[in-house]
Amino acid sequence: MELHKLTVYKAHELIKKKEITSEELTKAFFKRIDNIDDKIKAYVSLNKEKALKTSRQADKKADFEEPLLGIPVAVKDNICTKNLRTTCCSKMLENFVPPYDATVLTKLKEKYAVILGKTNMDEFAMGSSTESSCFYPTKNPWDLDRVSGGSSGGSAAAVAADECIYALGSDTGGSVRQPASYCGVVGLKPTYGRVSRFGLAASASSMDTIGPITKDVTDCAFVLNAIAGLDSYDPTSSDSPVPDYLISLQTELKSAKIGIPKELLGDLVDRDVKDAVLKAADFYETMGCHCEEISVPHAEYALWVYYIIASAEASSELGQYDGIRYGHRAEKYEDLQDLYKKSRGEGFGIEVKRRIVLGTYLSDDENYDKYYSKAQKIRTLIKKDFEYAFDKYDFLITPTVPSTAFRIGEKIDDQLKMYMNDLCTTPVNLAGLPAISIPCGFSKGLPIGLQIIGKPFDEATIIQAAYAFEQNTDYHKRQIEWKEG
Repeated sequence: MELHKLTVYKAHELIKKKEITSEELTKAFFKRIDNIDDKIKAYVSLNKEKALKTSRQADKKADFEEPLLGIPVAVKDNICTKNLRTTCCSKMLENFVPPYDATVLTKLKEKYAVILGKTNMDEFAMGSSTESSCFYPTKNPWDLDRVSGGSSGGSAAAVAADECIYALGSDTGGSVRQPASYCGVVGLKPTYGRVSRFGLAASASSMDTIGPITKDVTDCAFVLNAIAGLDSYDPTSSDSPVPDYLISLQTELKSAKIGIPKELLGDLVDRDVKDAVLKAADFYETMGCHCEEISVPHAEYALWVYYIIASAEASSELGQYDGIRYGHRAEKYEDLQDLYKKSRGEGFGIEVKRRIVLGTYLSDDENYDKYYSKAQKIRTLIKKDFEYAFDKYDFLITPTVPSTAFRIGEKIDDQLKMYMNDLCTTPVNLAGLPAISIPCGFSKGLPIGLQIIGKPFDEATIIQAAYAFEQNTDYHKRQIEWKEG
């Protein structure tokens, strides 16, 4: 039995029946990481000693009903882990070790989840390819010459390459769903407020969310059950009741009405991707659903609205890294102002600097009304467009990304092309909606993702829609053909 290929629910059943131990499972994953991560570069820090200790503690538990007990997980490097380095893949925080856990980690540790290590990402979650990491780019397991996506590229690649059973990522403009699409796995962005952000290093606080990346939809439901809910440490956390998402694992959609926003299926979407999404719509039709093209008119402005708001918020959020309290501090400086300049100049990479400068410009007194204020008004219109659509439709489907994974280095010098990767995902974050990406096809051997968008706090419906599609297709079962060592 190849333990590293197990899903959450299959591993849980084996541990519960005492056919395997958590310690055996954990050792199998560290062996897998030792064998292949020099190719993938999914991890930036490992937690081997503590992980094995936790696995042995899990094996002593008499009650094995908890599905995540003893199951190995990888965590994106912008989610705080007590006594385990959390760098945001930036030189600014290269030696930072948090004194506390993020709430999602607290919840997982209470269930004796085994933390394997921290995964690679774009610096401070700013990027779409994991190429802005201060360590190295993460490679796509389907083609090592291509990007894994971003900013949660390390988490998605780790799941796709069987270097963990599931992973946590963060999603500000598509950073869970986009790499999930590129790597052929499942990625869920919950409704803003459904999962606590406490302990997540901020990129753009009004849109940041933590979400699971898994091998299939069933695992996604298990993980969301564990991490969702109100948190007193996070003032943006919602008290909306959390259902049991396992109940949503049904294939009956009961004549659902499905909208396909034409603004997110236009000329900027590759033909193969468009065909795969329309084929998915045909599948839903065969199940008795009704699909039709709709308009979400202000979605065409979403990408630019997103980058204005996200950059302005990033400029504010990253002001705390000044070389004084914590983070990188320049060794040589003349005065306080010079300390600020050199510490931030040395600590931040080019993409982070670009967004800080842009965000500061867009939100200053002279430009606030011209850019930032207008962007927020259009954001409200985008949210109203979705509200109007959901008066009639149960969920919406779009491509997750306009194309399949591009080659490493292909877009690094053309930021406009890089930003276009977020065309279909940013409207969801601006409106605070839940969305899931699942595999729906392949183009020249590379995975294509289908994005399913739901009403606020209705993760149950999109999980059901994703599960129904998954159970009647085999895209999530395709295996990556390459050898270890």
